[in-house]
Amino acid sequence: MAGKLFVRRRDGRVEVRLNDEGRGFVRALFREVVAAERDPDHEWRGGLLPPIDPSRDEDDPLASLQRQQQIATNAELALMTVDEQYLNDAEAWVWLTTLQVALRATALARGLFDDERLEAADASVVDQVRGMQQLLFELADCL
Repeated sequence: MAGKLFVRRRDGRVEVRLNDEGRGFVRALFREVVAAERDPDHEWRGGLLPPIDPSRDEDDPLASLQRQQQIATNAELALMTVDEQYLNDAEAWVWLTTLQVALRATALARGLFDDERLEAADASVVDQVRGMQQLLFELADCL
């Protein structure tokens, strides 16, 4: 791709330079995260709700519930702002965290635990993962 997908503007906002196809890709990812949060049988559900380790404070049931609610809220806000040309820092952060959730959920659902398994995966899956990675790296660079 020629040029950056996300650019920090002088006024502090993050400009989203995705074409229609790019926005469609992001929209589909955000929708999947929202769907996985609502549907207990969704293939990404395991990536959203990792096992609880009671020996760690952040994995107690109340903290886990709070994380679930935050994931749902973030994904919904990301979906609501997917067509915006400019994002404020909070919206850009929501995009970043939701894309991270989508990447983790995809990797877990497809068993992509290392580079060898990724390279052996179907080309469409590899393209999807690489696309998410590019979006994450470029967006993180703006924050």
